[in-house]
Amino acid sequence: MSKKIKILQVLRRLDASEVAHSTIELAKFLIHSGYDSCVLSNGGIMQETLEKEGSKHFTLPVHQKSLVNFNTIWRIRSLFMRERFDIIHIHSRMSAWFVYAAWKQLPSYMRPKLVTTFNSYYPIDTYAEVVSKGEVIIYPSKSVKNFVLEKLPSTRKKKLRVVHKGIDSNKFPYGYRPNSKWLEEWNDENSSFKDKFIISLPGSITSRKGHSDFLHILFYLKQDGIPVHGLIIGPSDADNEGYYLSLNNNIKRLGLTNDISLLHDRKDLREIIAVSDLVLSCSIMPEAFDKASLVSLSLGVPLIAYSHGVLREHQKALYPYGIVEANKKSTMRLKIREFYGLKEKPKPLKNEKFTMECAHKEVLNIYKEVL
Repeated sequence: MSKKIKILQVLRRLDASEVAHSTIELAKFLIHSGYDSCVLSNGGIMQETLEKEGSKHFTLPVHQKSLVNFNTIWRIRSLFMRERFDIIHIHSRMSAWFVYAAWKQLPSYMRPKLVTTFNSYYPIDTYAEVVSKGEVIIYPSKSVKNFVLEKLPSTRKKKLRVVHKGIDSNKFPYGYRPNSKWLEEWNDENSSFKDKFIISLPGSITSRKGHSDFLHILFYLKQDGIPVHGLIIGPSDADNEGYYLSLNNNIKRLGLTNDISLLHDRKDLREIIAVSDLVLSCSIMPEAFDKASLVSLSLGVPLIAYSHGVLREHQKALYPYGIVEANKKSTMRLKIREFYGLKEKPKPLKNEKFTMECAHKEVLNIYKEVL
């Protein structure tokens, strides 16, 4: 019987981050595709989930922000010698330093193939530059790829691949509607805005998500006579308590207390987006991945968004009507006003491109290519 191809994914921690979730989903796919899946990290709350799906986990302190830790490098090298991985796929800048140093110490004939991923618009510094050492470099969007090429021209000599992160099309099907029990509870709890035009802004409560623009837009839509009610949905980090307080103060200052609901972190985001009339993305900086916005498009709910980063790629493919020049809140207000007045409101196209299934198949093809 032929030996299974053994793949090691590397990241800092198996925490609740998007990178950790993506790593676990890819590991699950690899197991189902007949590969031997392993993960190296400092562990975390998602480790049990990973192992239950059939992957093997190795715990080493690859999360440390220290470039000189020879003990960790030696232990990683020993792991490589013992396990004889075929491919190493690095998802984290800091971990990449440890792994690359250990990988370089192996005899050339024993070195696994090295794949790396730029997950975001990293500052191109010493920590990020090591990500360019991969034999193949994966980018989550064309915009991130262009950003890195501009800042780090040496990457042009590598094999560069764009693999858009996606969502589970089974969990977020086009045209999804919540069940009657959820709808009944939702309407009972929120009877005050039952007949309002619901505009949602999902995402973590941080300054980069553009809540200030959202409040500005809703204030003037009210002046336009549109019966809007805004939903701000997302977690508020303890480190951002000051921002959360200022957000509440601005809501009061603009007289929007009865026109905006702060829903915090919800487990029923899919259902809330599905009953929204419109979803906005007001991110003031380009995003490498915006799951909430992609959920909206995948469910078939119209999305009007500042068009930069990966959102522009999503919008051009699925909902060009909703494209608004970045940081132009007056333009977004006019676009929403126009949308509200339309009898036949344009719907997004069905998402068959930005799915988890597509992403996993593309990564697997890259693995086959490097082997």
